[in-house]
Amino acid sequence: MFNEVKFVKSITSLNGVPKVRLPELVLCGRSNVGKSSFINSYFQRKKLAKISSTPGKTRTINYYLVDGKFYIVDLPGFGYARVSIKERNEWQKMIEEYLSGSGYIANVIHLIDSRHEPTKLDLTLNNYLKELDLPYTLLLTKTDKLKQSELTRSKKVIKKQFNTDESNGVIYYSSVTGFGRKEVYKLLVDTFN
Repeated sequence: MFNEVKFVKSITSLNGVPKVRLPELVLCGRSNVGKSSFINSYFQRKKLAKISSTPGKTRTINYYLVDGKFYIVDLPGFGYARVSIKERNEWQKMIEEYLSGSGYIANVIHLIDSRHEPTKLDLTLNNYLKELDLPYTLLLTKTDKLKQSELTRSKKVIKKQFNTDESNGVIYYSSVTGFGRKEVYKLLVDTFN
């Protein structure tokens, strides 16, 4: 298990990346998909990442150091409508520059809300990760809110939309119940050991 995780810094510009460069696990996805909840629940620390009921709260790139070995990098959520177009474009530009220029990305977790069909923005982000040839895993959040039949349907939709499934790059996760923790642990071990 990963023992020590601590918040390092938030940046609003790529000039602010940590001076000590280490491999990075990147979290990205739509606003309100549950990135902060995922960080807190996986590392079992209630206030490690700030959670807000207001979508689009994360407007910075946030770095967390795990066991002194690698960073979890939480990117701003995309697709949030209540910010100005200028601000949204600035976030998008920063995210794209980070993803294409980091050079330290070991893996990307693309979070998607399991309750809804993937949006155009989800598909666009996924295609962008493929274009950059970045290794990624889809992590479907909020599975505790689905009945078994809805979860089965979600799995079919994901397999069809992304041509992948649980045996190949998809993890179903619940921040409430911890469902999927073992799979996330295996991903981290495979990526960073």
